Amino acid sequence: MNIITDIILPIALAFIMFSLGLGLKVSDFSRIIFKPKEFFIGFFSQIIILPLVAIILVLIWPLPPEIAIGVMIIAAAPGGATSNILTSFAKGDVALSISLTAVISILSVISIPLVLSLSLSILGQNYMPGVSLLDIALKMFIIVTVPVIIGMLCGKILNSFQKISKSISTILFFLVLIGAILAERENVISYFAQAGTITLILNIIMMLIAYNLSKSFISDSSQQRAITLECGLQNGTLALVVANVFFDGGAYLIPAATYSLIMYATALPYIYYLRKN
Repeated sequence: MNIITDIILPIALAFIMFSLGLGLKVSDFSRIIFKPKEFFIGFFSQIIILPLVAIILVLIWPLPPEIAIGVMIIAAAPGGATSNILTSFAKGDVALSISLTAVISILSVISIPLVLSLSLSILGQNYMPGVSLLDIALKMFIIVTVPVIIGMLCGKILNSFQKISKSISTILFFLVLIGAILAERENVISYFAQAGTITLILNIIMMLIAYNLSKSFISDSSQQRAITLECGLQNGTLALVVANVFFDGGAYLIPAATYSLIMYATALPYIYYLRKN
């Protein structure tokens, strides 16, 4: 048993999702009703376009099955909590970013099993024998939705803990990421060579699509920035947990690890450019 991936990783994810729940309010969900266009464009880009771009890439790219599936796992993941922080740095619409992260994270209980099931079918793979979509959804509900709900219920009581929890979440994310990489240190160079380029291309293509799509339908530049970053910054911790719980870890973890590093390498220069112009 690997202590990092089997024990620390799920605990870290639960805390990160709990931290997300602490900062959520009813208004974060009511945006869907009062400002549906902006929300829908971000939602559509994240839930539909991102997995679609990913499956096209893995179909035309000569990859080992484990790496291909790993790419689909990170593509199916919702936006990460750091997207909200970086949206603030980019002078983007933080409220929109939070709404997208919250709703898509909760719906990941359904979206991730569906995306993975369809992807495995398209790729001609069967890596979840004996595991039904309902089994996956129930486990996703426990590790994702329950901590978010508990966080929301404790929001008022632990109001002063919100800022600290976000810092702890960020630290936990990077510690888990480093731990997952070290766990595969013997093969890490080979894995990165196989997964690095495709995850970089996926990230760049998705940010470009999200930016141009939002620019075509939304005039507010702050909302364009929020959607672009939301679609580029994935929940790497959740992707690592999915790869470890529903698959065999190992090579399945690598695309999530490479993407989780690459997404900051592309997002930070983008934010720097926005702040300078």
